[in-house]
Amino acid sequence: MSVLGEFRKFALRGSFLDLAIGFTVGAAFTSVVKSLVNDILMPPIGLALGQADFSDLFLVLREGTAQPGPYATLAQAQAAGAVTVNFGVFVNNLVAFLTVAACMFILVRFVNELDERLERELGRKKAAPGEPSEKKCPFCLSTIPYRAARCPACTSHLEGVTEPE
Repeated sequence: MSVLGEFRKFALRGSFLDLAIGFTVGAAFTSVVKSLVNDILMPPIGLALGQADFSDLFLVLREGTAQPGPYATLAQAQAAGAVTVNFGVFVNNLVAFLTVAACMFILVRFVNELDERLERELGRKKAAPGEPSEKKCPFCLSTIPYRAARCPACTSHLEGVTEPE
């Protein structure tokens, strides 16, 4: 098989497409969270702490050659060529990261609880000790849960496993 054929086979695998979709949704989610942090969360926090915008908190290490300090905003300092430590921008990014992490935690926790509830309602048992948790579908070679009766990738019925009613 040629390199191009191998690449096409790799690119069209389900896991690669899932990764591409996840990356795209993640990028969109990041812009929403960044707006949430910068436009919704940080103004009241900054107001409560006496600073309207954390992104303008910086420390000048060396004044700029174009214009001497002091600088009212980070943009002025950067335009003057000053060397700065931008700890306010770091605080904004840290809050954004913690917000994304909290959202992901809540989402994963919700999905896990939903999965456990479905397991109980359908009467499915957890894997027995020593039993593998995954297997390969004999038709499409996707990795699937060991107790699966049908492959979620190719929808093939698997022999020896009965589907729940």
